Amino acid sequence: MLVDGFGRVHDYLRIGLTDRCNYQCLYCLPEPEFHQGCSSHSGDRMSAEEIVAIASQFVSLGVNKIRLTGGEPLIRKDAGDIMLALGRLPVKLTLTTNGSRIDHFIDIMHEAGVKSVNVSLDSLRKENFHRLTLRDDFEKVKSNIDLLIAQGFEVKVNMVVMNGYNDHEVVDFAKWSQTQPVHIRYIEFMPFPGNRWRPEKLISLQQILEMIEGDSGKLEKLDDGPHDTTRKYRIPGGKGTLAVISTMSAPFCDGCNRLRLTADGKMRNCLFSKTETDLLGPYRNGTDIVPLIRQCLQGKHRQLGGNSGPEWGLHETEEQRRTMMGIGG
Repeated sequence: MLVDGFGRVHDYLRIGLTDRCNYQCLYCLPEPEFHQGCSSHSGDRMSAEEIVAIASQFVSLGVNKIRLTGGEPLIRKDAGDIMLALGRLPVKLTLTTNGSRIDHFIDIMHEAGVKSVNVSLDSLRKENFHRLTLRDDFEKVKSNIDLLIAQGFEVKVNMVVMNGYNDHEVVDFAKWSQTQPVHIRYIEFMPFPGNRWRPEKLISLQQILEMIEGDSGKLEKLDDGPHDTTRKYRIPGGKGTLAVISTMSAPFCDGCNRLRLTADGKMRNCLFSKTETDLLGPYRNGTDIVPLIRQCLQGKHRQLGGNSGPEWGLHETEEQRRTMMGIGG
């Protein structure tokens, strides 16, 4: 097993297939100066074979769930091959995507055993979608979400809520969960290099709940699992559910079971970690990476990567200047 210094068992690995994306979302990479020097070159990126081999090492240590992330994982040319290979491991395989290429991969997803997909969607209005992503793809993404639902996938829709940008759509997303079996996950705006995080842009867990209950009445509280990052609810009678990822206003680090592997083969023990451990270089040199994995995990802080204080989000949270898509979310 992989156990950190606080007794937390880690059995969930998130793998970034690429640190590139076909969208430019405001909360992820808004500033042009961060476009240069933050993406790996193809030679620095893990090959498909290396991803499967390194992932297998984690599985041998107790990992039983793998999520593929990015950037946008489905823009990688061999994403399908990677999915199929990882699907042969004894893990629950899941995927986070912006939804733009789901229709190209849905048959492979079925074959690989993927049953749950998280789709990032921050607006249900075409014009606002374009404002947030700089792409005119709303109809495509919405159509692909409908396709996933029709083909029996569990669909979680991730909405990063930002004051002044899309907070006026919180209720619209909640109403969607009443009529369709979608699981809406409101995500508090989190600080990363280049995304101009400010406290006034944050819409908190409590504010989100107040917005929804002000329109739909008292929410039904659902049970949260021991490792959930979400606080789950349902509008009574709704076909879907609602949840809030309250990283900033109510951190959930005590039950964390997540590890991260970046597209260039660096292990991170926390989304906000100030350090990371190279696994790809040693693996290519024939070094046993298991001790490195354990060492990295033992350096994990109890909460928020060791960041603390009321204004920690105003400062860069890691030394490598990795953006959200460079880390893999």
